Amino acid sequence: MGYSEKGLAKRLMSIYDALYAHFGPQYWWPADTDIEMIVGAILTQNTAWTNVEKALAMLRKYNALEIETLYRVPEQRLATLIQSSGFFQLKARRLKALIHFIFSAYEGSLIRMFAESPQVLRERLLGVNGVGPETADSILLYAGRFPIFVVDAYTRRVFLRHHLIRKSDGYRETQASVMRALPQHVPLFNEYHALLVRVAKTYCKKGEPNCEACPLNRFL
Repeated sequence: MGYSEKGLAKRLMSIYDALYAHFGPQYWWPADTDIEMIVGAILTQNTAWTNVEKALAMLRKYNALEIETLYRVPEQRLATLIQSSGFFQLKARRLKALIHFIFSAYEGSLIRMFAESPQVLRERLLGVNGVGPETADSILLYAGRFPIFVVDAYTRRVFLRHHLIRKSDGYRETQASVMRALPQHVPLFNEYHALLVRVAKTYCKKGEPNCEACPLNRFL
């Protein structure tokens, strides 16, 4: 990698500016309420967002996107409603575990949950079955509005190809280096993550990247 903290900050912001200029704002997370965002963070695991949208539409149709309803609905019924998201039995179990956590720890109140310090809440979320670092940090950033940088496979792919991280860097190392370098701003972390997903899906693809057309071509 070879960047100083100041050099990394400059590089990261140059990349952000190029992506924003090319794609514009991404309006993430695409959810009307915080509980919808939290549900989406579970449903999007190992599936395309188009499938998640279908599952969310089913939940919305049957008025099941309220936290009280999610708490009361039987797991099997929930699994049926979210079938389009794939691995629906597993995701129903994980979603129920998360909702039960919110009720047992915070009396079902997202206001109380997000009044917790982000460090404490993150550790508690990671203790819930099916909630890993990416899911926990997505909840903290997009629903809790804490300045937490989310790392996913798209982030790692783009950053590796631009020599911003090492191949041996794990989630924590990648996240820490970015958060040390960038201003701790929720809108910046929100938009940056969304733009990295967009460029990875459009140009920086897993198989054969289209570097020639990519707005980040000049940074290679």
